[in-house]
Parts: sequence; C-alpha cells; structure tokens
Amino acid sequence: MKTDRFSCSREQEDYQKNPRKPTQFKAIWISDVHLGTPESHAERLLELLQLTESETLYLVGDIVDRLELKRHRYWEQSDAKVVEAIVEKASQGTRVVFVPCTRGAPFRKFVGQYLKGIPIQDELVHVTAQGKRMLVLHGDRFDRAANNALWLRYCGTHLAPTVQRLLQAVDNWRERIGLTDRSLPGWQDIEPVDAVYLRSFAQALTSEAKQKGLDGVICSHVHKPEIREISGILYCNDGDWAAHQSAMVEDLSGALRLVTWQDIILQSDRAALCEDLAASESQALLIGNARRIPTGLSAQPV
Repeated sequence: MKTDRFSCSREQEDYQKNPRKPTQFKAIWISDVHLGTPESHAERLLELLQLTESETLYLVGDIVDRLELKRHRYWEQSDAKVVEAIVEKASQGTRVVFVPCTRGAPFRKFVGQYLKGIPIQDELVHVTAQGKRMLVLHGDRFDRAANNALWLRYCGTHLAPTVQRLLQAVDNWRERIGLTDRSLPGWQDIEPVDAVYLRSFAQALTSEAKQKGLDGVICSHVHKPEIREISGILYCNDGDWAAHQSAMVEDLSGALRLVTWQDIILQSDRAALCEDLAASESQALLIGNARRIPTGLSAQPV
C-alpha cells in the first residue's frame, strides 16, 4: 500500500460540524482514481468534492478499477461515499460527464446513455470561458501510436550499453596505436523509455486535436500532470488521483491550471481564516462602538 505524502488536515466529521465555503470553478477534470484499490485515496477525493463546486465535473476515466475490484473485491465505505457524492452533485445541478477508458471498457457499451443521470461519452469538446475549444478524452486508444515509438526506443536503449562497450574497446585500441578517438556521439544521451512514450503520447493527442480544428486537448491515462503547448496546440493532462492527487480545473476567468488535494485544502483554510478574521474584526468593532455609548443614554426619553 502506498503511504500518504501529506497528513490529512481534518477528519470528515470535523468538516460536517464546521463546513467550509466551497471554492468555485467553471469545470474540474478528475481521472485515474482507481476506486476499489487501497491507493485510491478516496477520503481525500471526498474532501475535494466537498470543498469545491463547479458548473461541470468531468470524470476522465479509470474512476473505478474494475479489474482490481474483480480480483480482490476491495471496496471500502469511503469508496462508496465518493460515488454517492458524485451522484449527489449531479442531482443538485452540476453537469457531471463520465468518459470511460481501458479498465472501464464495459461502460463503453453505454456511450450515449445515462447512468444515474450522468451522461457517458467517449469524447467531447469543452469550450472554456476564454473561448478555447478543448478535446476531452481519456487517451488510452492512442497507446498504439505511442507504443510504436516506445518499442523502437526500448530496443535502442537496451542495445546502447553493448554498443557503447564495443565503441570503447575500439577507442582503447586506437589509442594504443596512436590514433585519435572516433566514437559515435550521442549514445550516452539516449532518453529513458518512459520519457519517449510520454512525448509520443502527447504528440498523438495534440495531433488529434489539431486535425479536429480544436485549440487543445485535456486527457489523462499516463499519470503525468502537465500543461504545455505542442506545435500551437495546448496539451493538458490532469495526471492521476492515485499517485499525485491532482486535477485539472478551469477557474472563473476561463484559465486552465493544475491543482492538487493539498492546494484545495490550503485554499479552503486560507478562506476560512479570512472569514474568521473578518468576523473577529466585526465583533471587535461592535464592542468598541458599544463602549463609546454614554451610560444610560438609551434609557433617556426622546
């Protein structure tokens, strides 16, 4: 089981006794939660759902880990509460959209239909408040394009040490006979396989968005949160909840940015502190004004 990187700032009971004012967003993208596994951090996700409000909530795949759930039948009360919170948001007016993926493949049979009032869509276009048209999808169907480059680079990476040893032997021989080194450059600079895969994946997704005439893409699947521009197309990956507790949000101005569970907690704590300070100042002002009123003044007839 993975250990928490952050200590939980409050228990759910504390939140229910002292509810905080939710942070407002235009839209939120969450993916790769893997409910049904110990790594899902369901309690934190429940807290984020309670501390945020948005016009639209996108569930961009791998929300429930059907495969692990089938193997180990791991389902905690916190997992069920997350599902309940999502359904409740949908019933209270939040537009919730579910985008299925690899581990939720059976849901793809129901694309175009509704589950508990939540539409299931394979992909869609989200228009931000700034007018950017963003393709929204999980991204798993682009694995083949990325894996082609991954396989070639994998072979190159594993051959590199052998080739390097051969070149070094040639260099040693040339040095012994008084010749200069003529080793082929670049073998030591080969990128890690995962870096090549991630770059190929991002290029495949942005190419898809460009072909559709869109401004960018918002996806997940590879568990690497990032926002960057590729050939004029905005690539946004919301990361994952299991490892990073990250999400993509569109703020009220229409800007897209990455947030984490910790960001939401700190923002909520700052807002609560400001409210407490404002209330304390208001109370102190009332007390100060009351002390300046002359004794018995209120009892004198008008």
